[in-house]
Amino acid sequence: MREGGKVLRRLGLAAVVALAASAAAAQTHQFSTDQRNLACGSPTSLNDGWPTATPESVGLDGPRLCGIAARLAATNANVHAVVIVRRGKLVFEQYFNGPDELWGTARGPFEFDATTKHDMRSVSKSVTSLLVGIAIDRELIKSVDDPILKFFPDYSALKTAGWDNITLRHLLTMTSGMQWDQNRPWADLQNDERQLSMDADPFRYVLSKPIVAPPDTVWNYNSGGTDLLGNVIERVSGKSLEAFAGEALFAPLGISDWEWMKYRNEHISSAAGLRLRPRDAAKIGQLVLNKGAWGGREIVSAKWVEQSVTPRFQAIGYFGGLFYYGQQWWMGRTLSGDKDVKWIAAQGLGGQRIFIIPELDLVMVTTSGLYGSPRQGSAALDILANFIVPYIRDNAR
Repeated sequence: MREGGKVLRRLGLAAVVALAASAAAAQTHQFSTDQRNLACGSPTSLNDGWPTATPESVGLDGPRLCGIAARLAATNANVHAVVIVRRGKLVFEQYFNGPDELWGTARGPFEFDATTKHDMRSVSKSVTSLLVGIAIDRELIKSVDDPILKFFPDYSALKTAGWDNITLRHLLTMTSGMQWDQNRPWADLQNDERQLSMDADPFRYVLSKPIVAPPDTVWNYNSGGTDLLGNVIERVSGKSLEAFAGEALFAPLGISDWEWMKYRNEHISSAAGLRLRPRDAAKIGQLVLNKGAWGGREIVSAKWVEQSVTPRFQAIGYFGGLFYYGQQWWMGRTLSGDKDVKWIAAQGLGGQRIFIIPELDLVMVTTSGLYGSPRQGSAALDILANFIVPYIRDNAR
């Protein structure tokens, strides 16, 4: 028995050692699993108003989403963030390092995470449109059919033929007929957007441009019109654009860490200067998806959102191809297998995207550093077509 007791004690010790080793392995496995889950997009809790969930709980394919990183690396997409929201819940966010620009100045490689602000560039235009809508909701502006010169009496001496017929709506839809060319290289002095950023009085610069086509007949991408809209908001509200945006839009959305950059001439860039955290940009998308509401509160009227995202003109997108334009918002569609889904988007130079897909109750945001590249934005469309749309499982609740 004594010898048997020794054997039992030895077996017991071995069992304890084995159990401890098994527990350690399990803990290591759990740690590795947690790390993998974190690495492939588990949302970080920042107490910023976003409820979080797993992709599977909202009908998305988590393992498939985990393949996004490899695809981006293989294609040298220089994407800095991918954020996905479904059914009002943040279910995926992943950040990547890479070179970037801060308001036109190269920097990097840079480390991005959930708390890093990013240039949103012309996504700013869509946000400015929301602010115009709020100003109309508050009756600071009567309607989009108000003539633009009504708001600029101090520039009346500049008036040339055709300007009397230009309304806020024409600026919102980019169909004013104004002579404007910002498709030239940035270094080209004939690039109107460059001149807008450098002129001592950018509003005078825009208002002095000739009208060369009847309004509502030709769509032409135009940051100058958006800058006029931003200044209209300042004039009717008696506040700077930053102050009005902070009080009327960002604070109700729980967005506290943001910037709106200025040109070299110290005038705010309504058309391109906004910097946001990607998960805060997703709140803008969710606001539009919710038809102007956030957390049960109306921030901008459903009527304005509907007007803004109604296709009005055919337009050429940043990523090529023909799409539709509303009031500073883009519309298009993604074909994936037998699925054809329509989307609404805010687009910014370099690959900044907010995609809103109402029929899938989904918002996706990407940020990227492909400024000047013809590939900008292609990664976002690839993610939609090959990692999200085909793998929707709507029976998951």
